[in-house]
Formats: sequence, structure tokens, C-alpha cells
Amino acid sequence: MSETLTKDDVAKLLTDPSPDHRAELAGKVAVHFDQQQLSVAERKLAEDIIRIMTRDAVVRVRQSLAENLKASPNLPRDIAMTMARDVEAVALPILSVSTVLSESDLIEIVRAGSPTKQSAIAGRPEVSEPLVDALITLADENAVAVLVGNEGAKLDESRLNSVVDRFGDSALVQEPLVKRSALPMTVAERLVTKVSESLQAYLVANHELPAEVAQDLVLKSRERATVSLFSGESDEAAVEKLVAQLAHGGRLTPSLLIRSLCTGDMTFFEVALAYLAKVPLLNARLLIHDGGKLGMKSLYEKAGLPPALLTVVRIAVDVAHETPFDGGERDLERHSCRMIERILTQYEALEDSDIDYLLNKLGDLARPAA
Repeated sequence: MSETLTKDDVAKLLTDPSPDHRAELAGKVAVHFDQQQLSVAERKLAEDIIRIMTRDAVVRVRQSLAENLKASPNLPRDIAMTMARDVEAVALPILSVSTVLSESDLIEIVRAGSPTKQSAIAGRPEVSEPLVDALITLADENAVAVLVGNEGAKLDESRLNSVVDRFGDSALVQEPLVKRSALPMTVAERLVTKVSESLQAYLVANHELPAEVAQDLVLKSRERATVSLFSGESDEAAVEKLVAQLAHGGRLTPSLLIRSLCTGDMTFFEVALAYLAKVPLLNARLLIHDGGKLGMKSLYEKAGLPPALLTVVRIAVDVAHETPFDGGERDLERHSCRMIERILTQYEALEDSDIDYLLNKLGDLARPAA
């Protein structure tokens, strides 16, 4: 079969109008439409054939055109719009990548309200700010989920906050939103109270959050996990994963380790110290709980933690040994209160922010359970 478009193709179309031949011809026309060697007359002939075929009753014919012409920079805009307004099988290839459709053309399609077409537009390689605005305001949650997962979409802080306003409680939107490569602090902070624990951990490990929010979030999560240890369940694998995530995101700070230890989460502290010192967890535990002073000191120094806080760590570990959990009601709260009170009364070298945190935490722990 010849690959060159000729007048015979038009003649054959008239004598053999079967869907198979029309689909074949549609693909042939489309493939050669952008070839530079086409004369003006041949290009005009190709456009006329394409216009005829955009009205073909068989979807397969129109779909063949769309699939082969979706990336064509020479496709006349009116033909592109005809296909964009067509059924989804025809429209989606054009809406996904065609560069001949204008911003206003795409906004018109968004306003028409087809969720699948909106999703195709939301996933385009580039989505301009006016188009983003239209999608955030008019599209359904599926399309907005595609939009926030698209790094080519022009989503600034204000627009991301608008997404949270409209779909902040949608699990479908939350995950791609949280997992964007960059998320403004204000947006991340708003999402903290809305998303699942796994997404909270991702927020803490991968995005900027106010230090107090990030650290308190990790500790609350670990406090819940610590309670499960009383039932004999082991969550060390989960702790190791969280510690690795925090370290990767630059969030495994000395302050977080001290605060976790002060609020009774020895498991998190042990795993974190082992990770930072690059030693097996069992070895780290032996050194942390060694009756002598050199084991803890060597591990602490190997982990690269500030020398000024070593005394705080020693006090906290001593208190942990002196006041083990008994499994009774509010055992964790009582243990944490003792830990914090001892540290605040015996050590004055803490940062003001850490002291404020521990005082606030002490106040929270002292309140009766609801």
C-alpha cells in the first residue's frame, strides 16, 4: 500500500466507504499531515479530508484521527475544537496534549462539565494559572486530584490553599497533594489535621512544617504506637521506617530526639540513635542502657549529637530505668510527667523553645483524661 496521500485516496473513499477503509485513510492522512514535503494543494486536500472525517458516524474513524493528530502543531484550531467537543474517545487525546487549543478553548471545555475531559486537561504537560483556576473552581475531585499531582500545573500557594478549601477532606485529593515535590508551609500545616497518619508522616519527612507542628506530630504518633507495645505488639519496623523518612527529609533533629525521650518514647530514641550512629539496633540498646557512662557517650558522639545535651539524655535514661511502665491507667502520662519534671529541675542548658515545649507538654499531661 502506498504511503503517499493522493487524489486516488479520495476516489477510493467514495467507492469503498467501509469503516475499515475510512479508519485506514484517517490514519494515513494524519500521519502525513505534518510532512514538510506536502505541497499547499496536498495540505489543503488533507485538511478537507480531515474535516469530512471529523463528522464520520463511526467513532473509530474519528478516534484514529485524534490519536494521530493530537501532537500536530499544524492542525487547524477549528478541527481541534471539533474533536475536543466530541465523545471522550475522540476528545481525550486532543485535550491531553494538543498545543493548538488556546487557553480559552480549554476553559470552555472545563466549563462544559465532563469530569473525564476535565481530568485530561488537568493532566496536560503544562496547565496555565487561569486554567488552573477554572479547574479548581469547576472540576470534580477526580480532575483536581490529577491537577495537584501534575508538576506542570501552575499551582502557587494561594491556589493550593483554594484546593484545600474545596477538597481538603477528600482522600482522593489529599495523597497527590501531600506528595507534590514542593508544598508551601501554610498548605502543609493545614493538611496535617486532615490527612491519615501515613500522609502525616510523609508531610513531616518531606515538606517544611513549623518546627513545633512537625515535632509534636511525630511525638503524638509515636505516643500512640508506644501504648500498643504494652499488648506485646512490636512496631520496630514501622519506627525504623519513620526514622529513615525523617532523616531523609532533614527532620531527625537533636531536639526531636530529646523531646521523644522526654515524653517517654524510648523505642523511637533507641532506633533514631542507632540510625544516626550507623550501628545495629541491638548494639545501640546495649550501649544506651549500659550501667557505665562510656557506652552512652561513645554512641552519642558517633551519632553526631550536640555534647551539651548529653546530660539531658543521661537524666532521661536514668528516669526511664527508675520508673518503668506498669501498664496501669494513664501509665504513659505519669511516666512522661516524671521524666519532664526531673529534666526541668535538674538541667538548665536546654534551648528556650525546648523548655517551652516541655512545659506545655507537662501541662497537657497533667490534665485529666476526657
